[in-house]
Amino acid sequence: MSLFQGLSFPGFLLPLALFFSCVFLCHGGTTSIFVRNVQKGTTMSLDSDVFSVPSGYNAPQQVHITQGDLVGKAVIVSWITEDEPGSNAVRYWSENSKQKKKIAKGELVTYRFFNYSSGFIHHTTLNNLEYNTKYYYEVGLGNTTRQFWFITPPEIGLDVPYTFGLIGDLGQSYDSNKTLSHYEMNPKNGQTVLFVGDLSYAENFPYDVNLRRDTWGRFVERSVAYQPWIWTVGNHEIDFAPEIGETEPFKPYSNRYYTPYKASQSTSPFWYSIKRASAHIIVLASYSAYGKYTPQNQWFEQELPKVNRTETPWLIVVMHAPWYNSYNYHYMEGETMRVMYEPWFVEYKVDVVFAGHVHAYERTGRVSNIAYNVVNGICTPVKRSISSGIHNHRRWRESWGVSNQHDRTTAGILGIQRV
Repeated sequence: MSLFQGLSFPGFLLPLALFFSCVFLCHGGTTSIFVRNVQKGTTMSLDSDVFSVPSGYNAPQQVHITQGDLVGKAVIVSWITEDEPGSNAVRYWSENSKQKKKIAKGELVTYRFFNYSSGFIHHTTLNNLEYNTKYYYEVGLGNTTRQFWFITPPEIGLDVPYTFGLIGDLGQSYDSNKTLSHYEMNPKNGQTVLFVGDLSYAENFPYDVNLRRDTWGRFVERSVAYQPWIWTVGNHEIDFAPEIGETEPFKPYSNRYYTPYKASQSTSPFWYSIKRASAHIIVLASYSAYGKYTPQNQWFEQELPKVNRTETPWLIVVMHAPWYNSYNYHYMEGETMRVMYEPWFVEYKVDVVFAGHVHAYERTGRVSNIAYNVVNGICTPVKRSISSGIHNHRRWRESWGVSNQHDRTTAGILGIQRV
């Protein structure tokens, strides 16, 4: 029985947000109005205030955090300094702690891309954190110190509700700014973002290509410095340019955005898993090899049996290229991966799949192509029952900005709980 639920939500936010709850049946409804321009988004100028460099000598910039282990008790803190390497240490403490502030030390990396030299990129992991606790942290020790905070997730468990934000294909247009603001002001209060790939679209700026990776990092800092964004790599992160001598795919992304892939025995930062509250989240890489005998394939096959539904009843998969898409744009680009992996999705009853890439909002029912061969855009897969065991005891609610073909971003809120 297929319980694969596909959801393609790249694109750009349009006029309304959707909300529905699902116990046995789903009921759609409007929760808010969000008006989005029909015209294609205009790129923000380099002097936009959202791109401002923090004041002070060697001030940390582009600060961002992500989950740092398998179970949510660690956080990776990353930032960049421009004037000199400075300290790679992070000072941190819990909100109600009476103990001395702790110091964690990390690593420093740099890279070159054509004629660009990156700043000094710092990555430091804060380990052994307490669940459901607010922590403050400081970076830039010894020069200009900046302070931020985050809240760790609740302990993993069967009856633990949690709210994820969902953002994809963000870019750095004026509509991107509206999208991020829309997410930040959403009354559902997302606690962690599942980012479905395509971050900065830097290669769209041939004269500012590398600079635009830095502007994007400063742009999203207002959110990602305070709550983890769970990264998925997209096609705009490939950065394969042999015509200028750049033959190492994903070089800028790999150096800037760390993931806790080793914690789930993955051999690559592009595919990995984490547990958070009542969810087991698997991140797949649409643009890395996934055929039989490849590292991603072997890892995924070994990862699925590890899902413990009595501990994490929600099984969520995140990727960039959707497997189901009714638009002409990027139609069937995920088909070969679907052919390889969909039988496993069905066997292990994946609850929901989030993807980007298409730049248009689309939500499907529970479908699979296991028993029906879709050969063109007008075929309809066989409908499947939505009742099966533990799936009858969970609820999810969502609030979305709906998208169109003329913009670049989508953001939404997904709340999960058992009932």
